[in-house]
Amino acid sequence: MFFCARALRNRCVGPLDFDISENSIIGLEGPSGCGKTMLLRNLSDIEPFEGSLYMDSRSWLDYRPEQWRRMVQLVPANALWWHERVGEHFSEKNEQWSAMLGFDADIWNWGVERLSSGERQRLALIRSLCRQPRLLLLDEPTSNLDNKNTMRLEELVRLYIKTHQASVVWVSHNLEQLARLAHEQWHIKDRHIEMSKSP
Repeated sequence: MFFCARALRNRCVGPLDFDISENSIIGLEGPSGCGKTMLLRNLSDIEPFEGSLYMDSRSWLDYRPEQWRRMVQLVPANALWWHERVGEHFSEKNEQWSAMLGFDADIWNWGVERLSSGERQRLALIRSLCRQPRLLLLDEPTSNLDNKNTMRLEELVRLYIKTHQASVVWVSHNLEQLARLAHEQWHIKDRHIEMSKSP
């Protein structure tokens, strides 16, 4: 199995056992406060948890924390920006991806302070993709985007999965979006996950 969790537990959910297949999108939803974001933080080993995680049958304990977090990349709803210029946050400047998300070629020279919340969301995705994660964890990635930019972001994620043999766990309250994107849908209820295949 590409990625799996065994007996995973935190203060909101668990114990959970689940498998994620390669080249798939998992849609994760549930009421506010049910533990969606905490689960993503557990999967990327940012927040402590009980249980075990595996990538290609290899335990997360076999990796240094920074190695694991590079492979299992979390894109939070509100990503941090610490340098003055956009380009200073990027290990590489992928012109194809930035163009797909509607940015001009000079975006790398922009000051971070001029970015809207939606522009920050789109750029945060590119920043994470440049690290070439195998499992991408998206926490409400289109919450600040209009329909046009939402479709652009969805297209880029689909392209990345196809070209990098990666998978995605996509948290959203937009059930129509998850129905459109996800190969499998997970609903958190009563500390457990109800799973269903998308039609």
